[in-house]
Amino acid sequence: MTTVASHRAPTSGVRPKVVARTGLYAALAANAAIVAYFFVQGGFASNALIVLGRLTGLYGALLMAFQLLLVARLPWLDRRIGMDRLTSWHRWTGFALLWLLLGHVVFIVLGYAQPAGLDPVNQLVDLAETVEGVLRAIVALALIILVGAVSARWARRRLAYETWHFIHLYTYLAVVLAFTHQVAAGTSFASSSLATAYWYLVWGGALGAVVVGRAVLPLWRNWRHKLVVTAVVPESDNVVSVYMTGRDLDRLPARAGQFFLWRFLTRDRWWQANPFSLSAAPDGRTLRLTAKAAGEGSASLRHLKPGTRVFAEGPYGAFTALHRTRPDSVLIAGGVGVTPIRALLEELPGHAVVLYRVASDKDAVLYDELRGLALDRGAELHLVTGPITPDPLAPESLARLVPDIAGRDVFVCGPPGMTTAVIGNLKTLGVPKEQVHFERFSLAG
Repeated sequence: MTTVASHRAPTSGVRPKVVARTGLYAALAANAAIVAYFFVQGGFASNALIVLGRLTGLYGALLMAFQLLLVARLPWLDRRIGMDRLTSWHRWTGFALLWLLLGHVVFIVLGYAQPAGLDPVNQLVDLAETVEGVLRAIVALALIILVGAVSARWARRRLAYETWHFIHLYTYLAVVLAFTHQVAAGTSFASSSLATAYWYLVWGGALGAVVVGRAVLPLWRNWRHKLVVTAVVPESDNVVSVYMTGRDLDRLPARAGQFFLWRFLTRDRWWQANPFSLSAAPDGRTLRLTAKAAGEGSASLRHLKPGTRVFAEGPYGAFTALHRTRPDSVLIAGGVGVTPIRALLEELPGHAVVLYRVASDKDAVLYDELRGLALDRGAELHLVTGPITPDPLAPESLARLVPDIAGRDVFVCGPPGMTTAVIGNLKTLGVPKEQVHFERFSLAG
């Protein structure tokens, strides 16, 4: 096997993922301190329960704004952390938010009920009738509870993504209601002009990030690039590649390993967005995706006609060479997870070893392209076939195929079970965590 000389190791320094993650943590901590300052500045109530209620409400408001930032799909954050991790953080932040807001309601109601001699239910009704903004807050909490319920794993697995997504949109209504409640009844909000300006900045920044990242930027890019389908090529009985072109694609900031949310503007599919990775490195002229018919959306791709307009949101994902830490790499693909791996093979410098895991030879989609790229790049390519057990990518197998695997970056993409198993095997082999790169391509956590 012909090899090429290894490129120099990436320059030392703080990894992009660490920079972004540390920046998020620092911003959240700084804002938590600012909220505490304005809370103290606003003065304490005589009732300890009311004090706790106000504090949990303020931190609930801050966490709600932080949640919006996590799903705003801002390119700088997404390229460094990845949509999958941001979505996961958003999910767990949502449960923390739910408990804070429940605590806010319980503490406030009990705090006012105690001196008034009312039971909690009557006290809540009294507050809703007499205090401006409380009824809006109750509706907001009900919406958040609904969204939290459908986001629980047992419910999420039973809902179609489109149904889950539609229900999730009520979060934005809850945000608006919660903000108007804070404006109307928030003691800390009105404690000083500086506190008022701060909260307007927090809410305005969070909502502005969502508008820019999820509406303005996609609309602008699609208006600029005007993507259309140029060809649809079957790769096997159930796998198809879609080729697209457009204007100024050399200015589209896409990298090998990333994915888009694709909408093909046909009469029956324009409303449905599907996440598919690029299966070839962007060359400034064309884009290509390759998908397996795993559902109605992906199965319909083979019926697309050349000239079909495309609305693409993205590029998204941190599964790119930006996070490379070593001069050489291992690319591990499972099934149709080969698509971003095949694209990465074009872009990654240094010597690469590709391990392509499939059940049988006939399942090896894009294998001929991989073999040609491997020959051109001086890379090693291993087709790993066979049953699931014994694990063909067990630690001893990986060590035999790639003896120096602990000194390489490892990029893994495949079915969730395979990805989890491989990550565990890499840990067993002593591959440092920062050298293992993967992305779970799931939009709903």
